[in-house]
Amino acid sequence: MLAAAGIVLVGFGYISALWLSVLTDKIAADKDFIAYWSAGRQLVHGANPYDEAAVGALQRAIGGGTLNMMRNPPDAFFLVLPLGLFSAKIGLLLWQLALLACLSVSLWIIWRLNGRPDNRLHLLGFLFAPALICLFAGQVGIFLLLGFVLFLSLHRNWPFLAGSALLLCALKPHLFLSFVAVLFLWELSRKKYRILAGFAAAMLASCALSFILDPHAWTQYSRLIATGGALNERIPTLSVALSLLLDRHATWLQFTPAAVACAWASWFFWTRRNRWDWMDHGLLVLLVSVLCTPYGWITDESILLPAILTGLYRVVRQRRSPWPLALVATAGLLEFFVADIKINSIYYLWTTPAWLAWYLYANHTGHAHPEESHPEPVPAG
Repeated sequence: MLAAAGIVLVGFGYISALWLSVLTDKIAADKDFIAYWSAGRQLVHGANPYDEAAVGALQRAIGGGTLNMMRNPPDAFFLVLPLGLFSAKIGLLLWQLALLACLSVSLWIIWRLNGRPDNRLHLLGFLFAPALICLFAGQVGIFLLLGFVLFLSLHRNWPFLAGSALLLCALKPHLFLSFVAVLFLWELSRKKYRILAGFAAAMLASCALSFILDPHAWTQYSRLIATGGALNERIPTLSVALSLLLDRHATWLQFTPAAVACAWASWFFWTRRNRWDWMDHGLLVLLVSVLCTPYGWITDESILLPAILTGLYRVVRQRRSPWPLALVATAGLLEFFVADIKINSIYYLWTTPAWLAWYLYANHTGHAHPEESHPEPVPAG
């Protein structure tokens, strides 16, 4: 284990040195990461991280073009604050190394949750298009992934810590609306609230930090969302497509799929509450939650890796064909890295339904024995 860790660290060091030799502030300014760096820079100087004029000036000073604002709520301050201590290019390097480390840890946890199979299929997660695009753009989807897999790993034996880990998922809470509805009902049905208590404690600590850094942060954030928020943009999600199809000015339509998904997830949980399994039923709920989110990008689909890889393990155990996943995964890679299609293109509408279809295919067990489909996960701790 120590030897493997040493090899990984050496590899990280080599990649870092190579990347740093060509990295410039201008390259950093052209990535989504620059929104987080600008917010961190503002916080370090005691300024408003949601001030479009000030953030725009920061980004133009290092060669940025289009304004890129951080739209995460103030509970993300703990994550972006350290970036403000560095130049844009050093910040990008550290940010991408952190994302790569979180992806590596997440894949290792997923491997453990699937019973530590005698293969390395989880390493294919490094080729998952949403995760690669997230790493390339410097987005936060991989941090959300780590929070979710930590929850899956810790919820049995360390529920308070599992709840605390969900603070990372609160960076983009709109992706988890159905999941949150089910989590609340699950805690209520068991009359145990340690997971919710852990999340509340972590959120209070995060909000306390944000108040210290910027007492008016939530007001500033609300103003940004109201005047220039993502709900006014055309982005490749089914909820936005529905809104544009029926009434482009009725943004409330974007929340209709999420409301329906929450209602379905509540029913889905309640009818299975006595045999609920987060590594089975919970992954389906997450897929539906992301499918029906009112706002999201392909980089956010990084959080679906537990469902993608769990489905792959099940298909391999059942000796069924993994080619459906190979085809859609390859298409996602080609679309971004070869065809160079921008992530706000309508051509990314197919990705989330494709991941859901893969999971449903993987869980159609046919004549497989139950123990082949659902191995006992390795306990946390």
